Order: sequence, then C-alpha cells, then structure tokens
Amino acid sequence: MINFIRNIIAEDLKANKNGGRVHTRFPPEPNGYLHIGHAKSICLNFGLAAESHGLCNLRFDDTNPSKESTEYIESIKSDIKWLGFDWGDGLFYTSDYFEKLYRYAVQLIKKGKAYVCDLSPEEIREYRGTLTEPGKDSPYCKRSAEENLDLFERMRAGEFEEGSRVLRAKIDMSSPNLNMRDPVLYRILRIPHHRTGDKWCIYPMYDYAHCLSDSIEGITHSICTLEFEDHRPLYDWVLDQLNVDCHPQQIEFARLNLNYTVMSKRKLLELVENGHVSGWDDPRMPTLSGLRRRGYTPESIRNFCERIGVAKRDSVVDVALLEHCIREDLNQSAPRVMAVLRPLRVVIDNYPEGKIEELDAPYHPDDPSMGSRKIPFSHVLYIEQEDFLEDPPKKFFRLAPGREVRLRYAYYITCVDVVKDKRTGEVVELHCTYDPETRGGWSRDGRKVKATLHWVSGFHSIPAEVRLYDHLFTKENPNEEKDNIDFKTYLNPNSLEILTSCRVEPVLANATPGSRYQFERIGYFSVDSVDSSDGALVFNRTVTLRDSWTKIAKREKF
Repeated sequence: MINFIRNIIAEDLKANKNGGRVHTRFPPEPNGYLHIGHAKSICLNFGLAAESHGLCNLRFDDTNPSKESTEYIESIKSDIKWLGFDWGDGLFYTSDYFEKLYRYAVQLIKKGKAYVCDLSPEEIREYRGTLTEPGKDSPYCKRSAEENLDLFERMRAGEFEEGSRVLRAKIDMSSPNLNMRDPVLYRILRIPHHRTGDKWCIYPMYDYAHCLSDSIEGITHSICTLEFEDHRPLYDWVLDQLNVDCHPQQIEFARLNLNYTVMSKRKLLELVENGHVSGWDDPRMPTLSGLRRRGYTPESIRNFCERIGVAKRDSVVDVALLEHCIREDLNQSAPRVMAVLRPLRVVIDNYPEGKIEELDAPYHPDDPSMGSRKIPFSHVLYIEQEDFLEDPPKKFFRLAPGREVRLRYAYYITCVDVVKDKRTGEVVELHCTYDPETRGGWSRDGRKVKATLHWVSGFHSIPAEVRLYDHLFTKENPNEEKDNIDFKTYLNPNSLEILTSCRVEPVLANATPGSRYQFERIGYFSVDSVDSSDGALVFNRTVTLRDSWTKIAKREKF
C-alpha cells in the first residue's frame, strides 16, 4: 500500500540522496513489553528497509536505568523475531555510545551551546514559561565554558547529588516551541545501569541521545510517531551544532490507537503491578506477548498493520478490524475440531451401550491436505446446554422435546425425554433416539432438519479449561481523561470468563501449547502456552466466529 513515507523514500532514491542508501531503525526503550502499536512501527521500519534493499537496526534506547531491565530487552527481541523480522548484525544499544555522547556534550559546552544549571526540576519548569508566555533565562546560563566543563566533568565523577545539577542546551527561552527552551541534555542518576553497571552516574536525555545515536549508526530516515513532531527542531539543532557527518531525516507518522484498550506503557505497567491482569502476557493485554498467547498469528498482525496504513493524523482504529484479520487467517489455517463448553449429558437410548463407532471428519472442509481424524461415537454424548430448550420460541431450531436434529458427522437424533434436578428444576440429562440410517449426518429418505449440533463422546472426550475473553475496558476510549476519572474505572469486570467443565475431542489430548483450532460453531481457540501441561489442557479463545468488521466496513464503505 502506497503511503507518504514510501513516497519520500522513493523520491530520495530517485535523487540518489544518501548515496542511494536506505537505513532505518526500530528504537524501543526497554521499559516495558511491546504492544500492537509497536507492531505498526516494527512493520514500517523493517518493511521499508526490505523494500528498498536497505538495512534496519534494532537499537535499545536505554538511557533511563530506573525503568529498564534485561527482561524487557529479551521480550522485545523475542516479539520482533516472532513477527518475522531480523535485524542481522544491526543490534545496538544507546549505552554503547555513552562515551561518544559525553564527548559530544563537551563539544557543545566548548561552543557555548550548553551549560550546567543548578536550578531544581521545579524551578526549571517554572522558568520555562507556558505556551502563551515566554520563558526566562536561567541565572546559570552565562557561566563560562571553562566553568561548565569543570562542573560537567565533576558531575560525571559523582561529586554532586542527584537532582542538584543538569546539563542544558543553550538555545532560546523565548522560542514558541517549548522543546527549544534550553532543554535538559544530561541529568544525574545514581542508579546502576543494566549494561554499564556503576560506570556512569550521569545519563543523557532521550531527545539528545536519540538523534546522535541515529547519526552514529548512519540512519537515513528516522521514522517516529507524531508526538515527536515538536521535537524535530531539537533533533536537527543538536546535529547541526555538532556538524556531524550523517544527518538523518526525521519523519513522523500517526501512532496506532485501538478502541477498548490503552497503549500507554505506564498504564499497562499499572495494570500489571496492581494485579488487574495476570501479567504482560495476559491475553487481554494489547501486548504482542499477550496477543501471541491468545492465539494471534504474526501474519494476521502484519496484515492488520498493512491494512490500517500510514497517516499523518492520529485516529482510533476499531479493534474489530484486528479481529477480522486473525479470523481471516485462522479460517484458512486452523484445523476444525469439536468442543463442548457447557456440557449437557445426552443418552442415546436405542444405541447399544457397549458399541463404539469411529466416524470420519475432515480437519478443514476446503483443504483436504490437512487430512482427517476419527471421532468416537457412543451411547452417551455431550452437547451444549444452549442447544436445548424445553419450551423453545418460534425461531429456535435446535434440540427440543420431540424434535429431530443432526449431529455433526454422525446421526439424526430425536429428544424423547428430559431429566431434571429435583431440587433446582435444572435440566441435567436428555434421552434421545438415533436413526441408524442417517450415518454421516445425512438422511437416506431425503427428510431434512433445520439444525446441526456439535457434540463429543461422553466416554472418550477429555476435560479442558476454556477461557473466554472480552474487551479489557467497557468504554470505547478509556484514555479519555474527563473529570479526573481514573482509566481503571472503565475496566470490564467480565473481560474473562473461565469454564472448567468443558469437554473436547480426544484428538486434542496431544495438542501442543500455542497450537490453534476452530471449535466448530463456537470460535477460534489456542492452547495456552503457560498453563497447559500434560495434566491440564487450557484453551484461550482467540476470537469468535462472528465477524463484526464486515458489517462495519459495509456501513462505513471501507
């Protein structure tokens, strides 16, 4: 799909800009797990580089040791590989450049473009001014280069307390762009770094380190999300002042926002730390690890990212499109099996008690290459509770007293009796008869039924736990900050339903963690990669069979 960034790169290649090179990078901060929004950036950066026969680096912008960890780094690497991308030899860390960044800061000080400031963080904010009022100069901005060099060296040596001094760029306190009002370049942090240990006690700010890291790596196109648009003048200012050999072009695009979820790492971390979800890989989370555990495929996510396109304005994408993409993928690739989530016992009165039949069933109706499996049929079966009503309304065509229905791949059955719990009145068992002339689910005399039910054998099916997921939030835009309402107020109390009495076909006894299936008539499910084991079979519902996106697309004329 053509987009404005592809057009920019095509024009650059045509003009032989950067010597005909295209070199991008994906630069995550290792302070959380990647989410679906990052997938858009990953697909864009790695995809554009591949299309242009260029390179894409993976660089961890690890400049804030208070929030970073190797756990996040490993999860990010795993997610990118799972999505299908490879950085080859292009794995870097901003911490690789700490010494170079320090020397660049010294150059700025010598040129009179940076100074050590003793104002507190609160005073810096106060001096910065507002969107309508200019800031005012720090009382320390006129220090000599010699004094600033001495103070900066002593900052590095650890002589000063955390928060007591910072290094600031000397630009323009009256600039209409607040990012240009003498931004902080370095701050003191007495926190060990996950890679450099206690070697440093001063750390560069993101805006300063990011542009220089891009330059050091020879990046040609620095693709960022829209929130960095106002930071671009600072990006260019730093590189211009230092007269670097490589000055990448920063290009901004609209980030991905999904309804019924949040994308802020801070908010996602809050959900994890406060126990609202089971972890970063909870299948309700928009993280890639959560989506993977839920059963999403990398192909479906790449397809989703391509379909939503690349725009210059922020917008919110309907989660129904993401669900449509995984449904579309699994419809082609997922084997069909039968599972009963809320079992109702059915006894076939005229079927011999000791008899067992093995019925043939294809794994996919449109793909014979997937093969088939044998389904045992016996005297006792289970069907879904919702597939029976004792007093059905007019348009209910499933099983009812005296009514005949088809069992998938099996026989026609007719309900002849209903057994209820004497205390509660709940239906606990059905007695039916079957027509032996309808083997395979088809009548030899041409009579037809209006419903086909899925089922499993009472003697051969195996127990399983099934987890049904819904939106994590009840509000379409939980990010909307109104009347100081906490976003967690909108958490959906019904976002997870756990069913522990489910029965599935015996063929699933050997299902491997992460494998995906269509439970006929129910939806698409995957074997949980964390909680499933030899003694416990746990399925996560990936998505339902009903596709709401097609209705939305027709209505909105997508």
